[in-house]
Formats: sequence, structure tokens, C-alpha cells
Amino acid sequence: MNPKDSEDLTHVSPGTVMGNFMRQYWIPAAKSSELEVDGTPMRLLLLGEKLVAFRDSQGRVGVMDHMCPHRNASLVLGRNEEGGIRCIYHGWKFDVSGQCVDMPSVPAHLCFKDKVKAQAYRAADRNGIVWVYMGPNQDAPPPLPMIEATLLAEQDVDISFMMRSCNWMQALEGDIDTSHFGFLHVGHLDPDEVPEGHPLQHTAGERAPEYHVRDTPWGTTYGAYREVKPQTTYWRFANYMFPFFTQTPQGEFPVNIQARAWVPLDDTHTMMIFWRRRTGGPRSSAEPLKNGKPLAGARPAPDFHPRDTSWLGRYRVVAEESNDWLIDREAQRTKRIYSGIDHIGLQDQAVTESMGGITNHMHENLGPGDVMIARTRRRALAAARAFAAGTPAPGLMEPEVLMGARSGFFEMPSSVDWQQAYAQKVRTAERVLKSQAAPAPAPELAPAK
Repeated sequence: MNPKDSEDLTHVSPGTVMGNFMRQYWIPAAKSSELEVDGTPMRLLLLGEKLVAFRDSQGRVGVMDHMCPHRNASLVLGRNEEGGIRCIYHGWKFDVSGQCVDMPSVPAHLCFKDKVKAQAYRAADRNGIVWVYMGPNQDAPPPLPMIEATLLAEQDVDISFMMRSCNWMQALEGDIDTSHFGFLHVGHLDPDEVPEGHPLQHTAGERAPEYHVRDTPWGTTYGAYREVKPQTTYWRFANYMFPFFTQTPQGEFPVNIQARAWVPLDDTHTMMIFWRRRTGGPRSSAEPLKNGKPLAGARPAPDFHPRDTSWLGRYRVVAEESNDWLIDREAQRTKRIYSGIDHIGLQDQAVTESMGGITNHMHENLGPGDVMIARTRRRALAAARAFAAGTPAPGLMEPEVLMGARSGFFEMPSSVDWQQAYAQKVRTAERVLKSQAAPAPAPELAPAK
């Protein structure tokens, strides 16, 4: 990394290398339930742009620049009524496409509503999530992504949101760094307390895994491995998917249908959206240990601030830098909780936010356990810069390649090549779309380096 790499990787406003690249893809932005028909307009911050979101009388979602194109008053104050949003300053009204449809403060013979349009973006509802396309091809947007977890019906998936105060890549990197799990999350766990077959069995016993990494059609993949029995390897696979999605290995590979989006709100704030299969999904690391108790430090949910209407007023956790992320020093000293922080997500939140809004990458000393992070930074930068030079954004028009991405853990005879082990497990995994045959990814992958 150098200063230019760091800037291009983390800055997402209009006109930036990464910002222009991300705008080619559909972006998950809100829960569908956050927008009611003719309900209160909502402030929405995405990729450094201040937007207003609303649902009109026909149930259509509008997402547009929050400033009225008349005199720049905020449409967040507007009246959501009768098929559009009306500015309270002079009554100009706009439909979900941004088109001005009424100018009641202008004499009829001088009306020029057909010539006025707010900057608006395509929006789509799918399975409980509002997706926004902020790219230039508003008349012909790309297909919605086929990330498997996002295709689950609402009754089959748990979806959670949590805002993080740092840049998107910094937040995302915890999902592609399996070696931190044995310390930050389970450093206090005695391997002798873990029952046979428990999801944490091998992670607790060997805290320094080795890695293979590779470029893939969807982004990057790692396979972390530990020798756990004679001639048997324990694998943990995870993925980075363009432009800001991850799949983590916390679940049995065949049934682990989950994904996270790390949506940049601006350069130093990120919204994490987590889809996790509800029915028939993987077992939890919170399963009881031999003492009958769950893993210490893994409380089910963090505490959130009440929602407010500010630009950063959604899904904010109470734990933050001003209160040291609610760290319990006594629990830390006594090794009841290795980090002293009682929630796995908050543990990640604390360490990534503690680096600052955008960490100084030039002060890092990356090691063998960071090989996936280095590969992913390079892959994302290369794709964004290639797009700036005229190369199409990867996977944009072939969303089905994402069906080849799956994460999780499994055991496999050590004689099986790691890429073949992954391909074999993908072919036999349970699928969201029963008719969707997963592509065999191994032949398409770049050689490991």
C-alpha cells in the first residue's frame, strides 16, 4: 500500500476511483419496512451522497437527491402524497423518477415542469430489502445480484443492520481474516471444554491457521487449513464478492447460506447488512460447551441507540469509542472474556473503529495471516482502476457467477487438492434456487500465488 492506493481504495464519493466503480452495482440500502406508503420521507446517505427515500401511493420507492432542484430546500421535509413528494417551500412535486409533475406556485401559462428533474436513482424491492442503482445507465440498469443469501424468502432469513464508524474496506476485512477468531472472539476458550463436533472445536485447538488464496470471478477466496486428524484437513473457506460483499466461514459449508454487505455511507461510515439463513441453516458457535454454558462474550445482540432522523441516525450501537466499546476490564483480566467485550460483532466493531475512520496503511506490517486481506485490497483496486480505464465492472452482467460462492467449514482427506475440495463441496451444497445448478468454479479460477 502507498498513499494513493489507500485513497483510491477508501474514498467513495462521486468522481473517485472506487466510488465510480461501486456505482455500477446495485446497492442494498434499507429494509423495505423502513418506507411506508405515503409515509415519512427518510434521509439516506449512500456513497457520500445525501439522498431522500420515500414510498409513493402506489408502493413504488423513490430515491433522489434530497435537495429540491428549485431552490435546494431539503425534500426530507417534503409531503409524501398522491404519488410523489412535494417540497414544502413552494409546492413543487416530484415523482419517483425525479420528474417534476406539479408547479403550483408558477402561473399555468409559465409552467415549465417538463424541463425540471431531480437527480433520481433506480430502486427495487426484493425479499425485504430496498436496492438502489446509482450508476449512469438509469434506463437500463444491470440485473440484481444473485448472492444466494439475498435470494432467500423473507420468512427464511434473518436480516440485521449495524452501522460502523470506519471506511468500508476496514470494516469488511474482519470477515476475511480467520486468524483473529482464535484470539479476539475465543481467546478465553479452553479447548478441553469444547465437545466433540462443536463448531468451535478446531478453531479453539489451533489458533494459527495457514492459508491458500486465489482470485475468483466474483472477487477473492481463501481456504484456511489445519491438520486435525491423520490424513484429514479442516478447511474454512470465505469470500469477498464485488463490490463490498463477504461470506464468512462460521457455519457448516453445505448449509451455510449467508452474506454480509459493507455498504459505504461515506468515506468513514459503513452500514453492515447481514443475511443469515433461518431455517435449516448452520449450527451456532453459541452451542453449549461441556459445562452446559454458551461461549462467554457471545451475547445474542448489542444495544442500539434510538433511531433518529439524522444522516447517521440508523442502526447505531451504544458501544463506541467514547465509552471504550463498553469493555469490561475485570472480565478481560480474569480471562472470562478475552477482549472484555460481550458481543462478537461489537468485538469486531471495537478493533476496526479503534484504527480510525481511515487507518494509516503505511504503518501496517502485514503477516502470513493477512494474505487474504492483501489479495482482496489488490483485487478491488485493480478492478476499480481497470473500470476507470474502460474495462467493464466484473460480474455485472453475469450475476449467476455469484452462485458459485459459498463459505463455511468442513473436513476433507488431505490428499484432495484445496480447490477441488471447494468445488466438490459447492456442487453438493444445499441451494436456495433448487433449479440453479452451481457453476463448477475450480476451472475458472486464477492460479494460487
